[in-house]
Order: sequence, then C-alpha cells, then structure tokens
Amino acid sequence: MTLHAFMQGAGKTAIRKVAVLIVLVLALSGCGRSTPLLAVKAVAAGVPSLAPFFYEGSGLGHDAAIRPQTVQGSLQQGDTPGLYGGTRKPTVCDVKQLKAFLTDPTNHQKAQAWATALHITTDEIPGYLDRLTPVLLRHDTLVQNHDYKKGNAVSFDSLLQAGIAVLVNEQGLPAVKCSCGNPLRPFTDDTNRISVEFEGGNKKWRGYERSSVVAVQPAPRKMQRLVLVDVGDPARGMDRPVGTTGAHDKTFDTRKERAVPELAGTTFGDASRRLADAGLAVGYGGNARPPDDARVTASDPPAGSRLGFGAYVTLSVAEGRSRGASGGSSTPPPPTTSGPPSAPPSSPSSPASSRTGPSFSAPASTSPPSSAPPSSPSTTTRSPATSAPATRSAPAPGKPATSSAAPPGKPVTTSAPPPSAPVTASAPPPGATSAPATSEPASGTPATRRPVSSGPASIAIT
Repeated sequence: MTLHAFMQGAGKTAIRKVAVLIVLVLALSGCGRSTPLLAVKAVAAGVPSLAPFFYEGSGLGHDAAIRPQTVQGSLQQGDTPGLYGGTRKPTVCDVKQLKAFLTDPTNHQKAQAWATALHITTDEIPGYLDRLTPVLLRHDTLVQNHDYKKGNAVSFDSLLQAGIAVLVNEQGLPAVKCSCGNPLRPFTDDTNRISVEFEGGNKKWRGYERSSVVAVQPAPRKMQRLVLVDVGDPARGMDRPVGTTGAHDKTFDTRKERAVPELAGTTFGDASRRLADAGLAVGYGGNARPPDDARVTASDPPAGSRLGFGAYVTLSVAEGRSRGASGGSSTPPPPTTSGPPSAPPSSPSSPASSRTGPSFSAPASTSPPSSAPPSSPSTTTRSPATSAPATRSAPAPGKPATSSAAPPGKPVTTSAPPPSAPVTASAPPPGATSAPATSEPASGTPATRRPVSSGPASIAIT
C-alpha cells in the first residue's frame, strides 16, 4: 500500500509539472493574446497645443466648426473629390507668417527640428511652404503629429477633429497644422486597431463616430489643383490651384449630377483615377483597401448612374491580383467570345449576383450634406447594369482556343497584361483639365508607438 500510494503521488506531481510547463509555453508564445491597440491622442478643433512650434495667439490659423462627414473606407487617397473643405475667408492659414517665422535666424533651432520632421532641409522650407495649400478637414483624420520639446520634434499619433485647418502637400497629404505650425506626417498603422484618448481640453466632440475616422494616403502623382467643398455652403465647390490660398478659386455647383463611368475590367487603381476625374469618390468594403492592381468586376451604383459631386461608388474586385509592378499573381481579364455576347446574368437591382471573387462593396454614400437642397442618390435614376463578361466559345477538338480579337491561329494567353500605372488628379469642375506632374515620394517615418492594454480586436475609446 505504501508503494502504491507513493506511485500515485509521484504521478500527480508529474502531471502538475507538465501543466505548469504548458502554461509557461503558451504565455511565452503569446497564445491567446490579442495585439495591443495603438494609443492615439485626440486633438480637438480650437484647442491650443501644449507644445507648439508656433505661438497660437498670433492667429497663424483658424479652425472651423464642422460636423464629421460619413465615409466609405478608413483609407482615403489624397485626391479624393471633396475629401477637404474650403472657405472664402483668406485667413484660414497664414502661410506668409509661418514662412517668416521659420526663416528668421533667431528661430533656427525650431526651423531645424521642423524641417527634420518633414524630411527636408532648412534651405528647402520657403519653397516647400509655397507648394502647400490651406484646407479644412471634413473628416476626423489620423496623422503622425509632432510637438516641439527640448529643441526636437517629438512625434506622436493623433486624431485631428474635422474642422481643423491644415496645409496639404501636392499629393493631398496633411503637412502642417495651421494654428500651431506643428508638422504632420501620414498615419501608417492599422486604422482599425487604435485606442483614441480624449484627455484634458480635448474632450470627445459632438458627432464623433468611429466610421468617420480616416487616414490619408498619397495621390499617385502631384496634383495641379484641389477640389474642395465650401464648408459654409456644401452646394458650392471650389477648384483651388495647388499652392494658392483661395484668391484664384473657381466655383462650381456640387449638386450637378455626374455619370458613373464604365469600370468593369479595369484595375482598382485605374478605376479610382477615373472616378476622381468624374468628381466621384471610390468606396470599398472590409477593413483593407484593395490593391491597385486588383481587377474590378462591378460598381455600385452601376455604370451610367448619375450622382452628385463627391458621392461614393463602391467597387467589387475579383479574387487574386493582376500582374503589376509588385509581381503578384495574375488574374486574366474578362475573355472575349467568337460569337454574340451572352445575356447579363442579373438585373440592375442586384448587381452583386454578377460579381466574382470577394466583394468589397457597401451601400453608396450620399453627396455631402448641404444647406441647399443637394441631390440624393436615393432618387437617382440608375441605368441597367453592365453586361457580365462574355463566355469563351468552346474550341474545336485538337485546336487551341482563340478569341475573336486575336489573329487566326494565335492562342489566347490567360495572363493579364500589366495594368498601366494609375495617373490620378483631383477632379476639376466640368471642362477643366490638369497637367500631369512628376511623382513625389510620401513615405513617412515610423512614429514612436505607445501601446495600451491588450484587448479584443475592436476600437476602444478611453
């Protein structure tokens, strides 16, 4: 009995040790733990910065009271029509005063820190400021902000409230917070895993919604003009040349309807450019923006539908990626047919039934709210949905399949040709055109991250 009891005790001890070892292994491997949320400081409109580059009492910039606009997709490209707002007041941001301050020899240390944060030299400051354009945020916008502390620019992630005046660069990226002169860089982290901290005077503002938060990605090319919405009269649009403060604005009616272009078969990047040229915004579903070389299969609303300025058109893309600069896997374009095209598989009321692959779709947004009666997408007349890709006719026995577009006897390749590089410009009013410019890199320097406590994969508001 004594031996039997000893053996039982030894067995229980071994089981306990194994259990403890398993717990330690799981703890060290991080099993069961979610990725910590990224701490983001809320910055409310009209609230002075605690560590500004520029004294805010001098009137360098003036914020406005704007309710955040709804948006489809947390990542918005810098040339998205209506992304930013404008005003007829020329004092929204005093660029000349900021330039005089940063070029004053007595402020050389601040100028050095300011230029370093923006990856330029102090000698480049005047020319850099001349290319910036003052606008007002129409969405609560994530940025990498900078305070001035002990002679250095200290970066931190922040959420700027809609209505804050900023200077944007030629690719549509916020570059300077006007009221304090603090330099801004793009937010490059996951917009869906943030914890916004409303502290001190930066209390949670009216109209704050997680769905209204955006981060801005650079436009593929430098823009010649920005197309804004008058924050005082959303029925008025403003075509503002880059580097000007409003004196040369051309106005247009944002309620004038624009036709959705034919986008099926194009790449997501090219479709975005075409929509911007038409004065419309690109929308997508899910947490991630599709890659630029993803093949578009359908749009909602469909081609031919007429919408107001800045309204969203959501795109569905095929599974996989077409071959592009990134060298991803190829997705063939819709095949042609040697006979008459097949009939559309769906009606305009259910465009999703003709889509292939995962759907990046959501209900189309309405045009920006207006004190004047804006057009409503709910009353928009939609044209019939575009036809689905025609089916390939069966090849004759023993012969390779050919398309009607290819010379007789030539086999049809199944790999898609590389899509053309997207050329995007902010949408001008009807009749206006913009000249292309050279590319400008807009990569940002990673900011110092301050994780908060672990939690589920959701947005926490503290």
